[in-house]
Amino acid sequence: MSKNILLLAGDGIGSEVVAQTVRILDWFNQNFATYFVTSEGDIGGVAYDKTGSPLPQATLDAAHKADAILLGAVGGPKWEALDYAVRPERGLLGIRKELGLFANIRPAICFEALADASTLKREVIAGLDIVIVRELTGDVYFGTPRGVETLPDGTRRGVNTMVYTSPEVHRIARVAFDLAEKRNRKVCSVDKANVLESTEMWREEVEKIRAAEYPNIALSHMYVDNAAMQLVRNPKQFDVMVTGNIFGDILSDCAAMLTGSLGMLPSASLGAKDANGKTPALYEPVHGSAPDIAGQNIANPIATILSFAMMLRYSFSLGKEADLLEQAVTNVLASGFRTADIMQEGGKKVSTSQMGDAVIDALNQLK
Repeated sequence: MSKNILLLAGDGIGSEVVAQTVRILDWFNQNFATYFVTSEGDIGGVAYDKTGSPLPQATLDAAHKADAILLGAVGGPKWEALDYAVRPERGLLGIRKELGLFANIRPAICFEALADASTLKREVIAGLDIVIVRELTGDVYFGTPRGVETLPDGTRRGVNTMVYTSPEVHRIARVAFDLAEKRNRKVCSVDKANVLESTEMWREEVEKIRAAEYPNIALSHMYVDNAAMQLVRNPKQFDVMVTGNIFGDILSDCAAMLTGSLGMLPSASLGAKDANGKTPALYEPVHGSAPDIAGQNIANPIATILSFAMMLRYSFSLGKEADLLEQAVTNVLASGFRTADIMQEGGKKVSTSQMGDAVIDALNQLK
């Protein structure tokens, strides 16, 4: 059965890292009983340049039809002077909202070969394997009222609203608890309940779901400022972390650096199943568009490649294929291949395309 994957390369290095992942996709079509069909669309700055919108209707229509979406990156200084409503990032926020992609799953795994690439000591991060579950369609990014206004005395005031409803908290909590059941049965919910009423409600509602549906899961709570400190102090104390949109945005980038580079961290954004049993899903690397290195063939494609591995696992239930791809990446890193962002003394410095070559070679050896 064919599966339609929509490719949204976006801006900056997006096209370079997506191109290497498409090579991996083609390898599976050639070597396994998969039939992935790809189509392309525009999002972000490149979409604005073509259509005047960071999320054209044609892209949205294609997204609704696709079985899964692979996205590269959006944004860059070229578009920073645009009105806020049409900046590239609005395209990404818009597609998440339109498809109902409320659950962002971001694993942070420290590959043994990269334990010395982190800025933290080896003993702190060696063997790290945690998952951050971030609520993706609520919070200050979407809450109203919002905007900037000029008061009668000429003072300008900016307003953003942190808001959650109990059903929004319940569904993201269930995602975290379900993940924890397949791992170490431990969830840490991150909030700021001591000063923010909306997150006090968050804490109470997470407790309700745990008590009613997941009594076998150990649940703890942590204020976001302490959580940020603990991620760099003792990250292996965590297993699954669940939090709101803005806290998750910050903490997941912090966790990315534990692995050695933002170029190593994949993610999956998932929605609720529709009436036909289909789960809308978008997969993307956590890193940005990196315009300073775009077009130079030096970006790290591993986060995007690992995002495809997550697609294999979550959207297509191809666990063995996902395991194979993740093992190939592990072997490549163990062999010393390094893009510039994870380069270490004694490593073999390679380009974006050469890293793609190395992963394909490793897949050929494993098949």
